[in-house]
Amino acid sequence: MSVEIGPPRPDDTAVAGPTQAAARPRPPRRDRWLSAWGPPFLVFLAVLGLWYFISYVLLNADRRFVLPPPHAVVQVAFMDRYNLAELLDGLWLSTRVAFLGFAVAIVVGVALAIAMSQARWIERSLYPYAVMTQTIPILAMVPLFGLWIGYSFNSRTLVVVLFCIFPILANTLFGLQSVQREYHDLFTLHNASRWTRLWKLQFPTALPAMFTGLRISAGLAVIGAIVGDAFFKQGAPGIGILIDRYQARLQSERMVAAIILSSLLGIVVFWFFGFLARRVVGGWHESADDRGP
Repeated sequence: MSVEIGPPRPDDTAVAGPTQAAARPRPPRRDRWLSAWGPPFLVFLAVLGLWYFISYVLLNADRRFVLPPPHAVVQVAFMDRYNLAELLDGLWLSTRVAFLGFAVAIVVGVALAIAMSQARWIERSLYPYAVMTQTIPILAMVPLFGLWIGYSFNSRTLVVVLFCIFPILANTLFGLQSVQREYHDLFTLHNASRWTRLWKLQFPTALPAMFTGLRISAGLAVIGAIVGDAFFKQGAPGIGILIDRYQARLQSERMVAAIILSSLLGIVVFWFFGFLARRVVGGWHESADDRGP
């Protein structure tokens, strides 16, 4: 009895291929960390280099206040205890305004989207006014809000709501209405109630689109809090009022530091909802799966 020795047959390779691919080891944790955080860190170094280049090469010494170098910003704004406390107090006030307005926008936007998804006449009646929240000049409405409800915490929160509500409403409504007709027919076949259809079919289908709207509105909430704060110019100073004050006093180091803190706040909120989306829908929907091949 003879035994053939040679390369594996094509059918053997086809059988073993998927098994070998599945058994391929994952890259070490250090390599995964470098691939995830290495490129952003290199871009950060490039931005710092460009910043120093503009401050020391393109600007003269008497015009360096226009864009102070990074170490000057850190020394004046973050190393000084008084300046840091002022910045953190303003950031905390703007954070509370942004989160409260964002929460109100979520409740109102999702509720309106659910109502519009249940009846066409409700959608035709309310959707034009939802679009109007994005077409009216919100900055022109700020003085009216001050006259109506005062230049307080509530008026700033209302500005944030107007900034945030439309992306939440539009994306949630799109998700609720994007269920395939075959699934609706299946629920109809089982005599499912309107509530069962909404809770077990439409709402899970709408989650990816809803989280897209939440991530968009999360950044808009920070913008709305700062814009409303800067234009009201009354009450407890938030980060927007501080930016306006520093600009008027030519305190560019503190102004740049306030802009950096507000940007970091927006990034943190955006990342949080991205993380939440991966936790909620990442296990069954590819839109929240950021893994590479």
